[in-house]
This record gives sequence, structure tokens and C-alpha cells, in this order.
Amino acid sequence: MFYESTRGGTARVGVAQAIREGIAPDGGLYVPGLLPPVDLGAITEFPMYSYQGLAEQIMTPFLSGFSKAEIRHCIDAAYNTSKFDDPAIAPLHPFGDGSYILELWHGPTYAFKDIALQILPHFLALSVKRTGGGGETVILVATSGDTGKAALEGFRDVRGTKIIVFFPSEGVSEIQKRQMITQEGGNTFVLAVEGNFDDAQAGVKDIFTDPGLRERLKTGGFEFSSANSINWGRLLPQIAYYFSAYAALIRDHTVKPGEKINFVVPTGNFGNILAGFYAWEMGLPVNRLVLAANANNVLSDFIKTGVYDRRRSFWRTISPSMDILVSSNLERLLYQLTGRDAAKIRVWMRELTETGAYSVDEGAHERIQGFFWSDWAKDVEALEAIRETHFQYGYVLDPHTAVARVVYERYRDRSGDTKKTVVLSTASPFKFNRHVVCALLGENAGTGRGEFELLDLLAAYTGWPVPEGLKNLEQQPVRHERVVSREEMKEAVLQILGLS
Repeated sequence: MFYESTRGGTARVGVAQAIREGIAPDGGLYVPGLLPPVDLGAITEFPMYSYQGLAEQIMTPFLSGFSKAEIRHCIDAAYNTSKFDDPAIAPLHPFGDGSYILELWHGPTYAFKDIALQILPHFLALSVKRTGGGGETVILVATSGDTGKAALEGFRDVRGTKIIVFFPSEGVSEIQKRQMITQEGGNTFVLAVEGNFDDAQAGVKDIFTDPGLRERLKTGGFEFSSANSINWGRLLPQIAYYFSAYAALIRDHTVKPGEKINFVVPTGNFGNILAGFYAWEMGLPVNRLVLAANANNVLSDFIKTGVYDRRRSFWRTISPSMDILVSSNLERLLYQLTGRDAAKIRVWMRELTETGAYSVDEGAHERIQGFFWSDWAKDVEALEAIRETHFQYGYVLDPHTAVARVVYERYRDRSGDTKKTVVLSTASPFKFNRHVVCALLGENAGTGRGEFELLDLLAAYTGWPVPEGLKNLEQQPVRHERVVSREEMKEAVLQILGLS
């Protein structure tokens, strides 16, 4: 299996090099040369596998060059009951109305990013070993909230690495922020960026694609890599849980092998739903991928119109991990749906950089609409979904999953599609407890109370236990207090590495 850049200016590389580099030297994203097909016979057997066994079956074809023993070591080290509080890793919860919640938040930071970021450090260590040479690996991360903590936890004290995380100073919840700024580890560095997530993400991309900066790092004994979903090693593990959800439905005799289902995905950076698209292309019986957006609905508008336009107001919402206007992983989708036309991708990405917008051709837009349906939800609608879902089913949604629930019901009503549907739940409701408490107990229920006090209030009202990793978070000492502007990010990296 070889990997190529979406922009066509980089020679093909093996998976180890793709994971090690994170982003291609020409600024494009690495994609596999082909998507290995999974036939229906194999999918029918998946219910017999553990999550670990299924993940091995899905990921191994993408990891040529790694031995079977090495791949299994990575999987077992990442997915175990010391890291995840549910042995199913990604359990499926039925609602009884034809929809199911895929809980992706049972890892150490209580967000779906754990499923990828618990295994990425092991992939990266193998990749460095395979490719040889080079210096200490510097992991750069821009986060809208959950990726940062998950990456910090995954790479903490991993030998031969340093991890630098940038998060928007005002764009994350108090718990998300506290998880990051209290992070332990001698190789971890966390900085707030003045502005929003797009400022942090653009700054990290600038650092990655600066050849002079890369050369300075090389001279100093360092090299960059990424833990964002621009890194193929981060995206690959997410494909597995789409197959695991389908396997669970077969195991429970809810669907027959080959029966098509829908997936509803709350997303801002497009990585989570892109994994579902890849699963579909590999052979998973999918009817429709429903993309759920919040008020920062650039992706929803794009799917409807074929025009990507980030020149709009940026809104801070109750679902902050989706507060994104520049969706990096969309480039991978466009590369696949244009028949791997790197020339088109270069033009569109240049237009996005220079003008803030681009329009895809009619053929590409038709293919996009053949796979995706999308809409967005207001904050007030998400809050109502939290309240109604708890009232009807006794189930507690976080705000991101609530956005998905609103859009799912809208899709079902408008399309008349009654196929079984899996809604991806991306975070524990306790990570965003202020909004959840206000939805369940009234808008004044959180007045005068901090998020950590609200943890206990939410637990008492719902009967759900407070996650262990959040219980004493407020008492942890703050270790990272630095705030920088986007323009100061490069210099901050150099200072951290002692190269300034």
C-alpha cells in the first residue's frame, strides 16, 4: 500500500513515512493509493470478533510494512480496559425508534478522539523505527477542544517525542481547558491562541509548510509530525468503528447482512464523517451519511450548493468542538470524488487560501450529494433535543450529539427514510455539563455554579456517574498558562525547542 498527496507534488511514500510526516511536503494530505475492499462475507463474520479483532481486520491492509505482531501490539496497547471503561470500546445503545447511539467517548478523556489518539503514538513509534534516522519528533496539534487533551494523554512521556498543543483561548469549555492546562508530562506543552480554532489550525499549517522552519528543526535535531486528523494514522482507526457498529446490529439481529443503514455524524473538521465515507467505499452497506452542523454551517452549505465559503461570521456555540470554518479533511473527499485529480485540488485549495471560497464542478457536487445529506441545528434546538431525549428515553446527550439528533429527525421527516440509523455520540455529557444541566433543569440551574460543581448536580439528577478522570480535575495544579497570537506561534515553537 502506497500513499500519495492530494496535491500531487510529492512522490508516493509508504505508510510509515506518511504517518511520520503527518502532512505532505507540498501541503497536501496523504491518502492511500486504493481503498481495500471488504466483501459482504467478511462483514457477516465481524460480529464474531472483539473490537480489537475487528480493528485488526480493517486496518491491516492499510499498514503494509508493519508485521501482524506489531499491528496487534498497537491495537492491544490502545484498546483495553485500563484505557476504556467499557470492554466494547464503542458500545451501541438502542433508542427503540429505529435509531442507535454509537458511544465513542469511553476512553481516558471522554471524547471520540481517544479511539484514534490512543493508537496513534504506537503507530508513530513504529513508523519512526521503520523509516530510521531523523531526530526527536515534535507533534503539533491545533484543537477545538477534545483533540488536544486526547493527544496530550496519548503522547505523554512517550520517548523521542514532544507534543505542542494550541487551543483557542475563548473557544473551549472550562472542563476542556482545564484538562489541557493541567496536563502532566515532561514532553507536553499547551498554549492558548488568541482567536478561534481556525486561527490555531491555520497557524499550525503555516508552521508545517514553512521549509525554512523545517530546516531549522532538522539542524536542531527535531522533525514535525501531527496528531490532528490530517495525519493518516489518526484517521485510519476511525474507519473501524463504523464497521463495529454494523457488526453490533447484525449480532443483535437488528439488520440482516447487506441491509443498508444510515449514519449521522456531528462534525466540523470533516474527519469523523470522512472515515464513514471510506468505510462505505470499502464495502460497508451504507445508505446515506448525514452531516450535522451547528451555526458554523459552512459544511452544510457546501453539501447543498457545492460552494465552500468561509467568509462568514464565526459563532461560538454550545457545541464548541464543531466551531470550525475551515474543514481540512474535506480535501481528501474531493480528491477521491474527482477521480484523484490533484490539479483541481490545488486550484480549489489555492482559491480558499487567497479568496476564502471555491466552487466545485457540477460532477463533483452531484457525487457529493449522492453520498451526503446535511443540515444544521441552532443552540436552542440542541438544548431541546437534550431535554426531550432524556424525557423520552432516559438518555443524556452532550450538545454535539444533540445537534446530530436534531438533524437526524429532520432528515427522517423530510426524506421519509426509515432505515436503521446510527448516530455517532462524540463526547460524554459531563464534559459540557453546564449546557446539559440548563437543558434538563432550566436555564437558571447553573447560575452561580462552576462546571465542577455542576458535575455532581448532573450525576444526582440523571443517575449517571461522574467520569473518574473529571472528578478531581479542579484540584489539579495549572501547568500551562501561556497565551500567544497566531503570529507568535512559530516563535513559541522555536522557544519551546530551545532554537530561538
